[in-house]
Amino acid sequence: MSVADELLRANEQFVRSFNLGDLAVQPKRRVAVLACMDSRILFERCLGLEPGDAHMIRNAGGIATEDALRSLIVSHHLLDTQEVIIINHTDCGLLRVREDELKKKLAEKMGTHEGAPAHFHAFEDLEENVREQVRRVKSHPWIPRHIPVRGFVYDVKTGKLSEVRTA
Repeated sequence: MSVADELLRANEQFVRSFNLGDLAVQPKRRVAVLACMDSRILFERCLGLEPGDAHMIRNAGGIATEDALRSLIVSHHLLDTQEVIIINHTDCGLLRVREDELKKKLAEKMGTHEGAPAHFHAFEDLEENVREQVRRVKSHPWIPRHIPVRGFVYDVKTGKLSEVRTA
């Protein structure tokens, strides 16, 4: 049985007791969280969020890519979120790699230098990366200046969030 089949079986169980069909499309807490996709981290749990509380946007590294910015813009302008939280974490896979080395490795493995993405957004300094993502969000012309954007580092060994000062 494939993992997808196992997940579909779990979904059948989920459907039997499903009771979230009446949640509003707008998040109750009016917050959007941009975070890493790391499977070890249950951001909803560590932030005390319930279904319907927040928009969760996850990608490799918790990077404010064009697509993440698109989601944040939709979150604010169409669904009324009023705050953004960005979370990176210790022991991130993008901390362990250099951009040029990753591209070289992929080109050798796949036999081609072509392909998207153009950037993987690897980084060397965790806190500086958080600051950069906060700057990207704050500086986007379609994110209003009054929207608070704060950045944090999640420690995968302790579960603790630490705020990164950006100014």
